[in-house]
Amino acid sequence: MHNLAIALHINGYNITGSDDGIFEPSFSRLKRYGLLPPQIGWFPEKINENIDAVILGMHALCDNPELLEAQKKQIRIFSYPEFLYEYSRNKIRVVIGGSYGKTTITSMIVHVLRSAGIDADYMIGGQLEGFDVMVKLTETSRYMIIEGDEYPTSPIDHKSKFLHYHPHLAVISGIAWDHIDTFPTFEEYSDQFRLFAGSIEPGGCLFYSQDDPEINHLIAQISVKKIAYRPHPHKIERYVTTISEANGNSHKLNIFGLHNMANLSAAQLVCKELGVSDPDFYHAISTFNGVNKRLELLAVKGNSFIYRDFAHTPAKVKATVSSLRMQYPGHRLIICLELHCYSSMSEPFIDHYAGTLDLADDTIVFYDPNAALYKKIPVMNQNRIKLGFLKNKLKIFSDQDLMLSYLQTLMENNFILGLLSSGRFGGLDFNRVVTDFQSS
Repeated sequence: MHNLAIALHINGYNITGSDDGIFEPSFSRLKRYGLLPPQIGWFPEKINENIDAVILGMHALCDNPELLEAQKKQIRIFSYPEFLYEYSRNKIRVVIGGSYGKTTITSMIVHVLRSAGIDADYMIGGQLEGFDVMVKLTETSRYMIIEGDEYPTSPIDHKSKFLHYHPHLAVISGIAWDHIDTFPTFEEYSDQFRLFAGSIEPGGCLFYSQDDPEINHLIAQISVKKIAYRPHPHKIERYVTTISEANGNSHKLNIFGLHNMANLSAAQLVCKELGVSDPDFYHAISTFNGVNKRLELLAVKGNSFIYRDFAHTPAKVKATVSSLRMQYPGHRLIICLELHCYSSMSEPFIDHYAGTLDLADDTIVFYDPNAALYKKIPVMNQNRIKLGFLKNKLKIFSDQDLMLSYLQTLMENNFILGLLSSGRFGGLDFNRVVTDFQSS
């Protein structure tokens, strides 16, 4: 929401906003652009007839006093995705969906288009190097590149966000059950992607992962042009992944992992549709450094590396562990995973993590019972968590200091540490981890 506010402000709109809590990096960015609300909280008296529209964030509640006042005064209310569609109604919309990989694919496409000199609007859910604001809206660009989310739109619209966009070009990167608080069965969850594929504009095209059996089953009856993709052929030599063009020219990448090679293939197909030649694509993708918190390299010391990754669902965790193992086959692989999101902390879901950590040498889970209570989820005991992962030797911590002390005993020569979470390990200072590592 703060990125959207800044993008509209840059375009000359008069923007105001409100929230009951504003945190970093939103706080500093809004302040820099003069958009930080003078007071925290809700002020229905500020909702008046001079406002053209209200854009409603997904975390607002139905009884929000400003929302109620806007409804009472019959001011037009948009959800975030409704507004993006309205703004891009006359553009060619490219929407990237999937349970995983969508942020990276979207970022790859935007990075390549900018490198190729092709103007495009965009909305990306992560932070990309070289981009200050992750939403761009103009009146002149022909294309709109959108990261499509299957999560509900807003408190007054429970439809999945990406069903509002009606893409001309769409990607589905993979389907793996998530958000069980909203989609209590896998069938309900996967059905959102069937609806998404069915929302593609006439004459449009769907790019999809050939290796995902659920996608293949789901789209079988969808009458739209479909193009499958697989991970781009690649080589790994001395911790560096290399890909080659059809003419034999090779390119070293700053990213790695089988799932990233699949993301790259999807991005290449989309970019080709938008007029990017293969040579231009390969040149641009070789300078792509990835997305913040997606297999992000935090520190290097000798032949030891620390990575941070947003992985939290079983499919993401398994893919990240596999990527690190393949990239560093001779290293000791230490994986530290936080159970943070609603699904991962729920006992009915924990068994889906079975086998996800098997390729690691040392495995740690950070689980805060207080976080479970805050989310109103029954607390699991350690034996139940170990049973879910099918790992009796799994180390489980709820205290970050104890976890860090244990990690220090593991971090010897030639190791890889992967810190996997959609949260922050109970407020962990990652700079402290890096400092301790580099000074040891």
